[in-house]
Amino acid sequence: MNIRVKLKDIIEEMEIQFEESLSLLNMKTGEIVLVTSEDLSAVEDEKPFDHLPEWEQENRKIAIDVVENFENYIELPTKYEVNEYEIMENFCLTVRDQRKQESFLRAIKGKGAFRRFKDKIIDFEMEGQWYTYRDESFKQIAIEWCQKNKINFIE
Repeated sequence: MNIRVKLKDIIEEMEIQFEESLSLLNMKTGEIVLVTSEDLSAVEDEKPFDHLPEWEQENRKIAIDVVENFENYIELPTKYEVNEYEIMENFCLTVRDQRKQESFLRAIKGKGAFRRFKDKIIDFEMEGQWYTYRDESFKQIAIEWCQKNKINFIE
């Protein structure tokens, strides 16, 4: 494959995914696009869109291309493949201070785990370490995805 994709672009897209949308890489152009299920449904139903604001028309045109040329696209790692809880848990296991590690591991059990974890990160003044670890984890997921799909990437 001749396209080269910026790893940073893949990672950014992985971080902003939301329900009812797909993040896709156009294998021909190297462009990363986001399409909503609403736009895809409208395209499949052949709803007119010339009355929509310009930005919505642009989104609809992207959705049309995705539907008409689906073989040119590949889905980026989804939020289900990017298991943030697992990343958080693995970070806890890297904390060398036994007291802090145990505190982190207790904090991530049960409902509200993400909020408690963030609070602990702040309490222990480890925001920098956490975000470095998280960024590196996202980067590794993106690299593995590129390798699996034979996509050339630029760091």
